[in-house]
Amino acid sequence: MTEAARCEPGTPCWVSLMVHGLDATREFYGELFGWEFAPGPARLGPYVRALLDGREVAGIGLLPAGSGLPGAWTPYLATDDADGTAESVRCAGGTVAVGPLDAGDTGRLVICSDPSGAVFGVWQAAAFAGTEAAGAPGTPFWNELLTHDAEPAGKFYRTVFGCEPAPMGAKDTDRVALRAGGRPVASVRGAGRALPRDRGAHWTTWFEVADPDAAARRVVELGGRVVEAPEDGAEGRRATVADREGAVFTVVRPKGR
Repeated sequence: MTEAARCEPGTPCWVSLMVHGLDATREFYGELFGWEFAPGPARLGPYVRALLDGREVAGIGLLPAGSGLPGAWTPYLATDDADGTAESVRCAGGTVAVGPLDAGDTGRLVICSDPSGAVFGVWQAAAFAGTEAAGAPGTPFWNELLTHDAEPAGKFYRTVFGCEPAPMGAKDTDRVALRAGGRPVASVRGAGRALPRDRGAHWTTWFEVADPDAAARRVVELGGRVVEAPEDGAEGRRATVADREGAVFTVVRPKGR
């Protein structure tokens, strides 16, 4: 087994979507992003990895029958010690739902939630480090935590992963960047009472596209919906959308591209 290159602890290194209809979801994202698919680790149950030009960019797995859980995108944050990170999550007021467990020879994972209930994964790389492509349409661009209050959330991720929260955006916004290895790797936005009651605190994955307006229209054509219409923001032009099962994500054309 070859050891893969490791990301700084706390860096989102992979994104995974759990759904009820695997075939229909593959069709949706294949049409939207041009993804192709290959089988993932058998230990994870029915699971595929999405490919762009042969490089792995995301995973899609099947929820247990009758679980009643909604489909959702989940970022995996890198760690050098999945077992130690799981214990840190518990000590910091979070919850460990799954693991730590081995995903074949690819790595070791944990599924957790922070004190506000936002679900995230933890990934200790072995043969597989995570996302293999970036900076092109169809690849993950950013991950943001939408929560009640950015400050306590930032403290949690600093305690567990060593990420340093830093002010981000306008002074009147409750938003911080999480920095790992001296660079921003994710963000936390405090929404207060504006936090959607039907979803609670949650992570959102942003995917790069060439044209957010066209991508939003295509989402609707494929059976999804637009949650927030395309608009210009600090990171570029973006729209928030949902797939056929309601899993929410953002499409963005970064500034300068």
